[in-house]
Amino acid sequence: MTNINKFIKRFFLFMVIILIFIYSIQFYNIYKYPQQISIFKGNERKINVIFPITANISQTEFDDLALENIEVSNYSRIMKSFNFRALEKGSSKIQFKLFGLIPIRNIEVNVYNRQLLIPGGQSIGVKLNTKGVLVVALSEIEDLNGEKHNPSLDAGLQVGDIIVKANDIEVKNSQHLIDIINHSNGDIKLKVKRKNKNFVTSIKPIKNIQDKYLRIGVWVRDKTAGIGTLTFVDPQSNKFGALGHGITDIDTRQLLPVGKGEIIKAKVSSIEQGKKGEPGEIRGIFFDSDSMIGKIHSNTEFGIYGITMDDFLSKEKAMPVAMQNEIKEGEAFILTTIDGYRIEKYKVEIIKKEHQNNPEPKGMIIKITDNRLIKSTGGIVQGMSGSPIIQDGKLVGAITHVFVNDPTRGYGLYIEWMLEKAGLQPLDEEEFAEVN
Repeated sequence: MTNINKFIKRFFLFMVIILIFIYSIQFYNIYKYPQQISIFKGNERKINVIFPITANISQTEFDDLALENIEVSNYSRIMKSFNFRALEKGSSKIQFKLFGLIPIRNIEVNVYNRQLLIPGGQSIGVKLNTKGVLVVALSEIEDLNGEKHNPSLDAGLQVGDIIVKANDIEVKNSQHLIDIINHSNGDIKLKVKRKNKNFVTSIKPIKNIQDKYLRIGVWVRDKTAGIGTLTFVDPQSNKFGALGHGITDIDTRQLLPVGKGEIIKAKVSSIEQGKKGEPGEIRGIFFDSDSMIGKIHSNTEFGIYGITMDDFLSKEKAMPVAMQNEIKEGEAFILTTIDGYRIEKYKVEIIKKEHQNNPEPKGMIIKITDNRLIKSTGGIVQGMSGSPIIQDGKLVGAITHVFVNDPTRGYGLYIEWMLEKAGLQPLDEEEFAEVN
C-alpha cells in the first residue's frame, strides 16, 4: 500500500510539473505576441489558447472582422483555437484573460487593403557616415616624460562605444574630434552612447611624445562603404528598403548609427564565387561623382531605409506584398544583379518558413535552384543581400545571409518586418489605381 501511495504522489508531482511547463509556454507565447497584428483584407489568422486563459472577444469590438470558431466560455475543452478573417479595412482588439476575468494581454488587429511596392534587384553602392565616431580600439599614450597612460580606459570607454559629443560639441567625424581635443584646455567632457544608453564621462588628454599633439588613446571610425541590393521602393512616398540586414563595423560588429548616408547606382564588375566554407562576393563600382539615388535615414538589424530621389523606378512594376501566413514552401524567384546594371530573375525554392510574431531576421530558408546563378556565383554571395523574393506574383521578402557551408542556401527576411522598419503604409491596390 505504501508503494502505491508513493507511486500516486510521484505521478501527481509529475503531472503538476508537466502542467506548469505547458502553461509556462502558453504564458510565454501570449506575452511574445506583438501588441499589434497586421493583416490584409480577406486574410485569416489563427490563435490558440489553453484553459484557464481565454480570448475575450466582444462582437461589437469587431465590426470590421468576421470571427469564426470562437469558444471562449466552453471550459470543457482544454485546447481552444479560433480563426479570424478580415472583411474590411479598420482596427479591432483581442483581449486575453485569466479564467475569463483577469486581463493579461491586449492585441490590436489592424486590417489593411493589399499593399503595393516596386521590387528592386538593382546593385547599389552604400556610403554611410556615422553619427558621432565609433571607438574601435583603445591604446596607451607615452607622454613627454616617457610615462605611459591610458586615458580612454581610465574614463571608462570601451570598444563599441560611440562618442557623440565632446565639450558639448556634436562630433562630426574623426578629424573634428582631433581638432576639439587639441583646442581644449584641461579635461574634456564626453557624451558617449553604449548600446541604447547614453552617459557622460571626463577624459584627460595626454601630449604624445612622438608628435607633441594631445591624444586621448582611442582609435575611431566615422564612415564605411560597400555594395548591396535594393529591395523595394514605395511608389507613393519614395521610401526604400535595402540589404535586409544592418551595416555593422568590421571590427566591433556594432550597428553603425546613421549621421549621413546615401545610396548610389552601382555597376557589378566581377564575381567571386561562393564555396563551402568561403562566402563569395559581388564586386561593384561606384564613384563619388555618380548621381545619388537615395538618402539613408536609418540602419537597422533588418536593413537600411530612407528615401529615393525622384521616380527612378517605374510605378508600372509595382506588385502586391504578402504577409508571412500567405507564403508557402515551394517555388519562388529572386531579382538580383550579377552583371553590369542588368537585373535578372532567378529560380529559388522556399524550403522552410518560421512563424514569427515579432521581427526576426531569419524567417525563411531559401535554396537557389537556378543553374545559371549557381554557375555564375555558386549560389548566394555577399552583395546579394536585399535581393527581393517573389512568389505567386507577390513580394514576400528579401535575401539576408548565406549558409557558409552551403552557398546555395541562405536566409530570407519577411517583407512585413521591412515595411514595419521603413515606417510606411504603401499605396494599396485601390489607391494605386486612383493615382495612376
